[in-house]
Amino acid sequence: MEALQSWVSEHKLTSIGTVWASAVGASLAYNSRAKSPLKPSLRLIHARMHAQALTLAVLSGAAAYHYYEKRVGKKGETA
Repeated sequence: MEALQSWVSEHKLTSIGTVWASAVGASLAYNSRAKSPLKPSLRLIHARMHAQALTLAVLSGAAAYHYYEKRVGKKGETA
């Protein structure tokens, strides 16, 4: 688990891009399975919107983690 955390910490943009692409793929797969009257272009738009929402959540989490990391690092240095 620590190896994964260190890799994600070193490759933040790659990780976020991977999450985005996975979310688009998962949303497209889910919407194509459901018998929906939506056109393929609307399915793609919805998949992109779902992926953007997930990406914003991941970016918020990454920002919180970065803030926490800096804060804990500063406390550790002063002790």
